[in-house]
Amino acid sequence: MKYALILGASGDIGQACAQSLAASGWSLYCHYHQQAEKVKNLTKVLEKEYPKQDFFSLQFDMRQEELPTLVAPLFQVDAIVFASGGTIYKLLTETSSEEMEQLWQVSLKTPMRLCQQLQPKLAQSKQGRIVFVGSVYGSAGSAMEVVYSTLKGGQEAFAKAYAQEVATLGITVNVVAPGAVNTQMNQEWTREERAELVSDIPLRRLAEPEEIADLVDFLVSEKSAYITGTTIPISGGWKV
Repeated sequence: MKYALILGASGDIGQACAQSLAASGWSLYCHYHQQAEKVKNLTKVLEKEYPKQDFFSLQFDMRQEELPTLVAPLFQVDAIVFASGGTIYKLLTETSSEEMEQLWQVSLKTPMRLCQQLQPKLAQSKQGRIVFVGSVYGSAGSAMEVVYSTLKGGQEAFAKAYAQEVATLGITVNVVAPGAVNTQMNQEWTREERAELVSDIPLRRLAEPEEIADLVDFLVSEKSAYITGTTIPISGGWKV
């Protein structure tokens, strides 16, 4: 049986990833920070739908320096999906050092340290998978989200470099780069702002979390064994 760790399973994309991977036969460790009820309800639903698989909920603050709380219970890890994190809509000159540090820890530092500590487990099957849910802003950049864009670009750079280190271990490392997705993170837009954005997208709609999850599901499967160190946009043709 295959086991995947999903960081940020309480978010819309993280939940969609959990549902998609579970349907593909994966047992899951579903991580959350604050939304315990949401993730515990998710694991209960999955347990009923897939009784032959295992589903665990794990609480951990991605901003912490110590990782034993999260790593200790993980007896087998064949894939990691990094779907946690958020953004801060501010000019760089208005962004505090503390805010920068929090984004850095959640988006890049803690994921890199988790890869360090879980590499031996990922290597055991010779089919280990690591997938980051990044953003098109990682390559295009976005005003008012300079730190977020920088760190998403860092995820892409990390995947390129780390993929070369672990290729002989059978571990692949990739980034999924969504454009605009219909999630809670984007509910602050006004109707006019949303309409203007959609008009710039050739497919004339936002992506659904399930569509991002389907690509993640492919990248953790055996079918993606020859794809590594790459970033795959999923943006509806949106050129930001």
